[in-house]
Amino acid sequence: MRPSYVVLLATLAALAGCGWFPRKPLLPEIFPEERRPARELAQSLAGRSADFKSLRAIAQVNYSDADGRHSFKEVVLVSRPDRLRLETLYILGALLIVTVSDGEMASFHTREGVFYRGKSSRENLYRYTQIQLGVGEMSAVLMGLPPVAPAGEWKNEGPSIARDLGGGWKEAVTFHPSEALPIRWLRFNPEGAVELSAEFTDFTNTPAGLFPQKILLEAPAQKKRLEISYQEPEINVALAPALFVQTKPANAREVALDANGG
Repeated sequence: MRPSYVVLLATLAALAGCGWFPRKPLLPEIFPEERRPARELAQSLAGRSADFKSLRAIAQVNYSDADGRHSFKEVVLVSRPDRLRLETLYILGALLIVTVSDGEMASFHTREGVFYRGKSSRENLYRYTQIQLGVGEMSAVLMGLPPVAPAGEWKNEGPSIARDLGGGWKEAVTFHPSEALPIRWLRFNPEGAVELSAEFTDFTNTPAGLFPQKILLEAPAQKKRLEISYQEPEINVALAPALFVQTKPANAREVALDANGG
């Protein structure tokens, strides 16, 4: 684990405590025999992807891995497809601010006074989320959307639609039993094991449609679990592009994110 990430988790544990909550699925696991055609469900995914454009919310985040469990508050701003702002909070304000926009990623560790800057790559985002998703994929998941391209050769598999990604990789999306609402996404590796999954629960009505207030991301092989619980999420709000860009504070030391690891 990279040094700055270890420092961040240790600080979060000290400031926010190590609370953790049991998983409580909202929807039943028993599905009817007949399902909608794969093409219809893929069209529903495309419609939701077009309808959900931006998000502003405060979230309770619970993270666990082989090293332990941590809980903290997070300000989440998303402007799809590729703009993010994540602020990890503690009692005195923001502990860490991460922004992604126009191919650049920046992070400011306020207590350390260190400002990191680099490209908005999957690798750099992983340093802070610990989940192997690219910026566009993470933006989709944070807005309750499976990180998939709806177009493609989808086929029905029980309660899900699935497709091959090439090289033995595969992904599947499971839907609510009574409507075309995605509730789970799975990515399988060439060995057939689940590499990543996302579960969407606790849906609430919004002008754009039903939105999940709870999102659970898991990487089983790494024993990583990231649970996000939104508080009064605002959907499709106007977010100025400047919110997703940071400039180095005058008293901060700047480090190249790609070289140091952030």
